[in-house]
Order: sequence, then structure tokens, then C-alpha cells
Amino acid sequence: MTTELPADFAGKPLIACPTCDTLHVEPSVPTNHAACCRRCGRVLAAPRENAVRNVLALAVTSTILMTGAVFFPFIELQAAGLHNRASVLDAAMAFSQGIMAPLAIAVAFLIILIPTARLVAIIYTLLPLVQKRQPYRFAAHAFRLAERLRPWSMAEIFVLGVAVALVKVAGLATVSLGPAFWAFAVLVVVNVLQDNTMCRYTIWKSLETTRR
Repeated sequence: MTTELPADFAGKPLIACPTCDTLHVEPSVPTNHAACCRRCGRVLAAPRENAVRNVLALAVTSTILMTGAVFFPFIELQAAGLHNRASVLDAAMAFSQGIMAPLAIAVAFLIILIPTARLVAIIYTLLPLVQKRQPYRFAAHAFRLAERLRPWSMAEIFVLGVAVALVKVAGLATVSLGPAFWAFAVLVVVNVLQDNTMCRYTIWKSLETTRR
């Protein structure tokens, strides 16, 4: 079954609302303005001045923070004269044997590999755009992958879970937060800024324009 588009849509580029699927004629939005869905109010496009450059800078910052968060000590525990220090990578590897191996895989993918892969895909997509060059090969596929991985990037969930666990552990041992914990905390803030700054419509249009 096919549905005919309204006459005023004929021959015009269209954009669908990602929330309610309402079709709109592709808007021409000035910088620092926003176009919203006429049905549900979802923001469709909100280009900002230097947004692509800012998102790239935040993605690079997140990558540096992720490196420190993975390899530096995350937490230190002291109890009954015993002292233990562990990084996020150590925590994942601690469950790598026996029936707990799936948990190690889940931690590695959701906390380390997927967020890192998403950041690398964003940097790969935006770097040539900032330099006013042709996009790298498969840049559109890389950005589409970054968008698909976004719901599975759970660094902020990990930090929240650790905070809850620390409340319970604090009464049993002396807990010291390592540099990796603070790197994760800053990483969550930077990721929020990155997602709020990013106008996906503008990036897709830039990829299409520079590819022509």
C-alpha cells in the first residue's frame, strides 16, 4: 500500500520527526535558531555557531578522560590492615574466569569499548568537516554507528552504580577515590555537553554538502 504525499511536499526534500514520524519540508534554519516538530515539539534542527568544532573538541576531551578512567586507579580500599587498589580494567578482568565471564564481557563492552568506539566514530566523522575537507571514506557510516551506540554507552550508569555501592561499603572499609573515578565523573559532564551541543541534522547536511 502506497500513500501519496501532499501536493506541497512534491519535489521537496523532507525530514521526519524521530519521535512521532511526522514529515516536514526540510527547514532552512539560521544559526542559533531551532526548528521543532509541529506535532510533538521535538527539536529537529538547532544549528549553533562553531557547533561542529565544539563537539569535536569535547569528543577528543572525552577520549582523553576515558583513557585515564580505564587505566588509572579507580578506588582504593583499606580494611583490617589490608590495602587494595583497582582500576576499571582490573574490575572487568576480575570476573573473566568461570561463570562470571559474561559479566566481565558486559562491563568491558558497555563501560569501555562501546563508549570509546562511539567517540572514535564521532572524531572520524567531524575532523575533516572542521578542516573544511572532504569527509573520510565511510564517514556517514561512522556517524550512523555513533548514533546507534549512543543508548549503549553507559559510563554515567556505571558512575551512579559505583556511588550507590560506596555508600554500602563505606561502613566496612576505608574508601579512597582514585583519579579514574574523578575522570569518569568529568567524562559524564563532558558527554552531556557534547550531546546537547551536537545538532545531528547539521552534521548530516554537512556530510551531504561536502560530499558533492
